[in-house]
Amino acid sequence: QVQLVESGGGLVQAGGSLRLSCAASGDTICISVMGWYRQAPEKERELVAQITSNGNTYVLDSVKGRFTGSRDNANPNTLHLQMNSLEPEDTAVYYCNVLLNPRCVPGKRLDYWGQGTQVTVSS
Repeated sequence: QVQLVESGGGLVQAGGSLRLSCAASGDTICISVMGWYRQAPEKERELVAQITSNGNTYVLDSVKGRFTGSRDNANPNTLHLQMNSLEPEDTAVYYCNVLLNPRCVPGKRLDYWGQGTQVTVSS
């Protein structure tokens, strides 16, 4: 099992910055992918940024150049999302997600989510 604790959300004016963090504990050695999703009111949840265990990365087109996902250098089990030049359209609940390697935890749950952290960008 993996436990995820998120922090860093809040209210910010357009053009401002926030940094989200997600600390993973438990079977972290089995983590294959770490990522951030977001869900705005009445919209579907979407993938914002993702990092795989072999270093591959993904960033949502609409946030490229503004958001950066990274794993903490001192603690690779902590995932950050640096959000700059925030826009009102970025307002959403942001969720941390990890996927475990099925070879590491055969027959067990592979998908874990954080509790979500609210990001509100005012115009």
